[in-house]
Amino acid sequence: MADISFLLLTFFLLTSAINTDQGILRKLPPPPTDDTHIDVKKRNVLQIMVNMYDQLLVNGEFVSNIKELKDRTKTFISNVNNDSEMPEKENAKYYPELGGEFQKSKGVVSLQNDRGTSYNTYIAVQNQLAEAFNELRDEFSQKHFEGKKFADLDQTRKEGVQKLIPVSISEAEPSNYGGKK
Repeated sequence: MADISFLLLTFFLLTSAINTDQGILRKLPPPPTDDTHIDVKKRNVLQIMVNMYDQLLVNGEFVSNIKELKDRTKTFISNVNNDSEMPEKENAKYYPELGGEFQKSKGVVSLQNDRGTSYNTYIAVQNQLAEAFNELRDEFSQKHFEGKKFADLDQTRKEGVQKLIPVSISEAEPSNYGGKK
């Protein structure tokens, strides 16, 4: 009897799927020093708030579909028409890795969640933001490097594109601004 129990236990352990934790792959900035102080103009910040009911507020405007977040982020960061309500661009800077002068956006995405925000919504928002920056990098790469996607570039050019289009997301500590469920 003990042998059969052991075999059944072994069989179920080997054949069952064990849920693994999923995480977010993100390189964190270095810790700030005591004299670090960054001033960011309001026009350079895309403010995203997620409440306890998993509703999105983007720059004070209610967004009903989370899929819109990617397009809004891309439009904000790229600021193609140099709109005065959108983020500023740094003066043309020479990027030797890319072989030319390009303007870099000063745009930053500020994300704040409520403590009651669901994990699925939190991950969906993070995925939309990451997808927006990845698409911006792909579009730039395809435009300037014979149609190659960002992933297909050599390491030097990848580093140049990452400098030009950094993933600039500032995540604030969750709060209880949505009340109690």
